Amino acid sequence: MKEKQNLVITIGRQYGSGGRIVGKALAEELGIHFYDEEILTMTSEQSAVGEVFFRLADEKAGNNLLYKIVSGMKPQLGKPSTDGDIVKPENLFRFQSEVIRELAYQESCIIAGRCADYILSREDVDVPGLVKIFVYADVPALIKRTMEVDKVDEKEAARRVKKINRERKEYYRYYTGGRWEDWTNYDLIINTSKFDLEQTAKLIKDYIKLKGIEL
Repeated sequence: MKEKQNLVITIGRQYGSGGRIVGKALAEELGIHFYDEEILTMTSEQSAVGEVFFRLADEKAGNNLLYKIVSGMKPQLGKPSTDGDIVKPENLFRFQSEVIRELAYQESCIIAGRCADYILSREDVDVPGLVKIFVYADVPALIKRTMEVDKVDEKEAARRVKKINRERKEYYRYYTGGRWEDWTNYDLIINTSKFDLEQTAKLIKDYIKLKGIEL
C-alpha cells in the first residue's frame, strides 16, 4: 500500500491580496496547520536566538541588497552558523529554512511566504506533495482589502501595500536570486480581484485534487 505523502502548500502573497486569510481558512478546513509568523517563534526556540531578531529581519532583504542584485549572488542554504555572525540576516534565514524543511517533512501544512516555495523546491529537498501558490490582486483591490482588514484610511492603505510588497519582492530576490512575481516559480497563480476568498480556497482545493494529491 502506498504511503500517504504530506500535502505541503506554500502561499506567496501580495500584501492586501487575502492570501493569509485564505491559507488559514483552508488549513482549518483540511485539518492541517497553518504557519505564518508562528515560524518566527519556532525558529527562535530551536536556534536559541531571540525572536526579536527574526521579527526585525522577517521578509526583508539583508544588508547588501544592491551588491547581491548586481553580482547575482545569493546566500548558501547550508547549516546555520552558531558563531559570531549568528544574528546576521543570512544566518537567520538559514535557521528559518531548516524549520520550514522540517515542517514539510513532518506533516501536511500550509506555509505563508518566507521563500518557502524556493526552499522546498531545491534539488536537495524531497517534498512530493508540494503545491506552490501565489495570490495577488489588482492595486485597487489590494488597497480596499487593506483598508478593511487593517482599519486604516485609503492613503495609509496605499502606503502599506506599496512598502510591504516592495519589501517582499526585495526579500525574495535577495535570498533566492529570482523574481517574486515570476509566475514560473508557482503551480497556481490566483488573482483575488476576480474571486472572493472562499472561491479562492475552493480553487486551490480543486487544483490539489487535479494533481492527484489526497486531501
